[in-house]
Formats: sequence, structure tokens, C-alpha cells
Amino acid sequence: MLDAAQALIRLRAGNQRFVSNQLEGRGPSEATRRALLVSGQEPLAIVLGCSDSRVPAELVFDQGFGDLFVIRVAGNIVAPSQIGSVEFAASRFNTRLVVVMGHSQCGAILATLDELQGRATQQSRNLRSIVDRVRPALEPILASQPADDPEELLHQAVRANVRASVDQLRHGSELLEDMIRTEGLVIVGAEYSLETGIVDFLESRPGRADVTG
Repeated sequence: MLDAAQALIRLRAGNQRFVSNQLEGRGPSEATRRALLVSGQEPLAIVLGCSDSRVPAELVFDQGFGDLFVIRVAGNIVAPSQIGSVEFAASRFNTRLVVVMGHSQCGAILATLDELQGRATQQSRNLRSIVDRVRPALEPILASQPADDPEELLHQAVRANVRASVDQLRHGSELLEDMIRTEGLVIVGAEYSLETGIVDFLESRPGRADVTG
């Protein structure tokens, strides 16, 4: 079992390979590994990411079968089912690193900004539930960022939403809180750039959980 710091090193290295187009060759060995995984799995990290088709975590981090436990939902929001999925993987597979990964040009963030700025289009009840979960993180950003710089506003909004999801995972589950306190579980935020392919790990809170420096 890798600890959180070791897992983060693996993810950073994989993303560097992805960005430099030096991906690890997998070939026939991947088929062998797939067969070995039938009896169980030990993912090195849990990734809660956006459903956007341009942000597949396994490719972004150059990982293969069994390496990542990936949860994808529009806007990388945290609802009870996402918390339960993280709890399941962390407790069942002893995975010690959780990454909440947002990305540039996120449609869910843009939709929420449109809503807050009075440009919302008609939404179904289910789509609105996503916007409503993103909204609390974005309201302070909208109040503090200049309205004449939409790119910077979106950039800060994406990061605010990631940090809000990280905070919800850290404090929205007694099980995860206990694992953070006693078993070395670490939950960090990250932002993937569609433009460069780089994953930027955001500054985590000081103390035991700070493995991103």
C-alpha cells in the first residue's frame, strides 16, 4: 500500500509523462495485469473529477488498469453518492490519497456563473441541482473578482469549486474524518488545464494533509 505522499509522486510523474508525450508503453503486459486484477484491486489514488470528455484521469496521469479509482460527475461536485464512493474505496482498498480534480473551461462552472450573473437559460430540475451545489463556492468569487475579466473570474471560480469539494469531503463524513486523523488519508485539490495538459495541485491546508508542496 502506498502512502499519500508516494501516491502523489506517482501522479505527478505520470502527468509529466503525459504533458511531454512520453507515455509508458503498456502493450501485452496490460492484458496480463487486467487478468490479475480480476481477484482484487489496490488503486493508488481516488480521483473525483468532472465528467467532461476531455479530462480522463487515467490518461492525464498516464495510469493503467487498477491504478485509479475514478468518480466522475459534472462539475466534480460532492453529493452523498460521491462521498459514499470515496468512503468505499478508501476503506475497502486502503487507498490513502484522494484528488478532487477540476479543469479549465468547465461547463458546470460556466453555467453557474451564467446563473449568478442573470444569463441563465432554462434548466431541468436535475441540471439545476448541479448548479445549486456549485453556487455557494462561486458567490464570494463573483463578488470579489472584477467583472471585466471573465477569464480570470472563471479561473478563480474553478479553483473555488475544487476547494469547496475538498472541504466537503474532509468534513462531510465521519468515516473520512477519522481516516484523515488516524490512518493517513489525504484529500487534495487539483486543476487540469485543457490548454497545456498540466495538472496543478492546489495548496492544501497546513499540517498533516499538506503533501502538495
